[in-house]
Amino acid sequence: MMQTAKQSLLLAALLASAVSAQAAVSADEAAKLKSTLTPVGAEKAGNKAGTIPAWDGGLAKAPPGYKNGDVRPDPFAGEKPLLSIDAKNMAQYADKLTDGVQALMKKYPDFRIDVYPTHRSAAAPQSVYDNTFRNATQAKTVDGGHGVEGAWGGIPFPIPKDGYEAIWNHRLAWKGGNYAMPVRVWVVTSDGRRAMASGGVQTVRQAYYDKDGSADKFDGYYQFGKFLVTEPGSKAGEAILAHDGMSESVPRGLWQYLVGQRRVRKAPSVAYDTPDSVTSGIGLFDEAFNLFGPIDKHELKLVGKKEIYIPYNNNRAAAAKVDELVTPNTLNPAQVRWELHRVWEVEATLAAGKRHVVPKRKYYIDEDSWQIVLFDGWDANGQLWRTNYSLMLTAPDIPAVTSFLLWGGYDMQTGAYYLNMASNELRKQYEVLPPIPRTFFSPEALANEGGR
Repeated sequence: MMQTAKQSLLLAALLASAVSAQAAVSADEAAKLKSTLTPVGAEKAGNKAGTIPAWDGGLAKAPPGYKNGDVRPDPFAGEKPLLSIDAKNMAQYADKLTDGVQALMKKYPDFRIDVYPTHRSAAAPQSVYDNTFRNATQAKTVDGGHGVEGAWGGIPFPIPKDGYEAIWNHRLAWKGGNYAMPVRVWVVTSDGRRAMASGGVQTVRQAYYDKDGSADKFDGYYQFGKFLVTEPGSKAGEAILAHDGMSESVPRGLWQYLVGQRRVRKAPSVAYDTPDSVTSGIGLFDEAFNLFGPIDKHELKLVGKKEIYIPYNNNRAAAAKVDELVTPNTLNPAQVRWELHRVWEVEATLAAGKRHVVPKRKYYIDEDSWQIVLFDGWDANGQLWRTNYSLMLTAPDIPAVTSFLLWGGYDMQTGAYYLNMASNELRKQYEVLPPIPRTFFSPEALANEGGR
């Protein structure tokens, strides 16, 4: 019996190993990235109805007079909505609306989405395209899908085979390399009161895209992030630092500086379903940036691709006054631009033996930028609980389309919502920086910056 048990364990280990390392695509499949697919794997052609145009390279040139860090102008300022969808006519468009959007329409009669002409504005530098082509035949998932090997400087899985690959495409999506921005976090209670939960400076180094880096030099830490809180006064001086790795052999690092303790401490609780202190607890930490930290408590399934209405090209919303955008119940529908795009749907369900307050989620990933634009979450009773969004900023000067600004979520049960990474009315907006030294993201530097 003992031998049989050992054999069973060995077989289980071999099976786990087999599913933890997915093979890269063939050279013939990768060749589609130079023909029918865009360089990052989206369908190059438009849809049959003509409501989604063909991708023609996106927006890749800064507007005249633009200076790095300026508020980016709306490239489609003269356009008018093609249609508006609310609770009265939502049934007509239900196949192109997420569960969360429909729930908002049912809950708030004044909520609507204004649908504008679709513009596939996503673009990236040629180096990202070249590296994506190489990754297609070399990258593979490891650690049961929760790690990646063989990828560098581009989308790792432009032709994804499962939900884990699609989610890694989001994690490693091009957003500009090195960037910083002053931001504020706005929360709105169920009775319509708005307050600033946090304000500060967010700085990111996408080390995976370092210009002087290479696959040979890469140490597995794909991103470093630091959020330094400067307001309100009760929180000023607090800070969070994250080092994100690409596999179990490169463990994630998280640190927090709390003014009351006057020291930097490791913060493993800044993950999963811990209420996010930055959003006054309305959001969860693994909902930050639409996905923050590990989601290994869930199993991921690639449902497929579909056409839905999503927030896109929202430069107008990014430039709006706070009073104009952050209104009672929901963001002001008149300020938010929606378009019809193709997205990948990934369903996350609670893994056996795991616990999480949101046991089921559906993520919707833009095919052109590989970034999560919308996602919904259900509670243990199967009731829709959370619906999250990113307004997607177009930055042709980088070039990129990014979900890093203006993201947030609605708590459908309490009626509260929040808008994070909002630079509205601030002097800078998503400024691209030269390479940021690794020492800037050290716990020691955090202690020096966070103290007061």
